[in-house]
Amino acid sequence: MRRGKRYAVAASGQWTDEEDGRRRLPAGEVHAWEPGRNETVCGLSLSRSQLARFPHVGWPDILPESGGAADRVRRVCRRCASAAGRSGSDARPRWHRVHPRP
Repeated sequence: MRRGKRYAVAASGQWTDEEDGRRRLPAGEVHAWEPGRNETVCGLSLSRSQLARFPHVGWPDILPESGGAADRVRRVCRRCASAAGRSGSDARPRWHRVHPRP
């Protein structure tokens, strides 16, 4: 999460975790979403794409390496992951020049 923004999650599906007090969690394809906006970080309209909002689930919790709410996540949007930040082995390293010209 860069620049101090807090991203929540929008997903194509949902499931209820019975062990965690019947908590509603994202499933399927997930996108980063800023609460108060009607679109995902990658530009999809929430209503037209029929994405469910999860304001109580933070973006870092749905990444597979976190082990949090990622149990039924099938796909993480690459554009949202790039904008909202992603950590782990499959994250692309930040670009930097190795041998700058004088």
